[in-house]
Amino acid sequence: MRAKNSQLKPAIILTSHTMGLGVIRSLGIMGVPLYVYYYDRKDMGYVSKYVREATLCPHPEKQESEFIRAILGSAEKLAGSLLIPADDATLSVVSRNKALFEKHFKVACPDWATTIKYIDKKYTYRLADQIGVPCPKTIVPENLAEVRRYSREIRFPCIVKPCESHKFFEVFGKKMTIVHSPEEMIDAYQEAADARIEVMLQEYIPGGDANGVNYNSYIHGEKTVVDFTAEKVRFSPPGIGVPRVVVSKYVPEVIEAGRKILNAIGYQGYSCTEFKKDPRDGVYKLMEINGRHNRSTLLAVRCGINFPWIEYAHYFNEDVEFNPNWKDGVYWIDELRDIIHSVKHFGEERYSFNQYIRPYLSPNVFAIFDAKDLKPFFKRLVDLMKMAAGYVLRPANIFALRPSNIKE
Repeated sequence: MRAKNSQLKPAIILTSHTMGLGVIRSLGIMGVPLYVYYYDRKDMGYVSKYVREATLCPHPEKQESEFIRAILGSAEKLAGSLLIPADDATLSVVSRNKALFEKHFKVACPDWATTIKYIDKKYTYRLADQIGVPCPKTIVPENLAEVRRYSREIRFPCIVKPCESHKFFEVFGKKMTIVHSPEEMIDAYQEAADARIEVMLQEYIPGGDANGVNYNSYIHGEKTVVDFTAEKVRFSPPGIGVPRVVVSKYVPEVIEAGRKILNAIGYQGYSCTEFKKDPRDGVYKLMEINGRHNRSTLLAVRCGINFPWIEYAHYFNEDVEFNPNWKDGVYWIDELRDIIHSVKHFGEERYSFNQYIRPYLSPNVFAIFDAKDLKPFFKRLVDLMKMAAGYVLRPANIFALRPSNIKE
């Protein structure tokens, strides 16, 4: 699946944390010249050996005008390059301003009329209901009075879930909140409202981390060029966090539903649609749609399907060869996150030692560590050490560690 054209056009990757790093390596191994704009100094992808030039830029949503000017500043040098938003914040801004960016670049995302249907999940669930794709029961309250009323009718536990996940995560450091009582629901709603973040009240789908499945696909015209499914293994934190271990597995039950919702949206290009199997009825329920490359991009590449390269080739008419009969049983491991959370949640997760170690002894690919591209791993390690030191050295935490406060 190597590129035959020695004069490949550059790609501009917007952000370079785990998702961006996956895109960088997927295109870098194909020989694509890569330029990176990142807005978080804790990103690690921009130090990859595949990156020709990395530029720190303003936050795409907090400083949208400045962010746009920064990207357009490369228009003369990189005219005609492929612009790839690699997280939801950059995706939202680029999609809303796609017509402007298309004057200078090829843009690898839909326009805003399409993007809002999956970035704002209240529209996703509404559409799923209309076309018969199973999803959790969802209510979008307009005010606190409605939350109080619904809290007397809803079965607990349930989820207070943001309409736009990335905005909620940036403020609260989590994807959603599980609540077990009317009081917890009201508090969670009010906390989000104070941060000016719209939320939904959603049915809680029981089941472990391994009930989650990713449906990855690339759509061109009316044709699904290729699809790829994977099962989630471990989350951080368990249950409601982000995947830290995923395994390739053919899950035919989600393919029809995945294609159906994407076609209803009018989606083109790469996407990752997430489902969770409901143990109460055995049905996979739609969780969300990600219209950009996912955290475990490198898993599909390891299995023989390089989605970022397929996307690039589509825009520049490059030849693409791949084996649709991809490998089952290959693991993607976010190694540092897995080690940290395996220790932190050992008692809660109750995995056996063999279950913990199996992904490391099986065919696998790591999210960050790559013997041929070590700098991102060491940068991530140093950043985590700095974060840990900063936490320990906070005055409140130092006082908390006094001997008088430590229980025998």
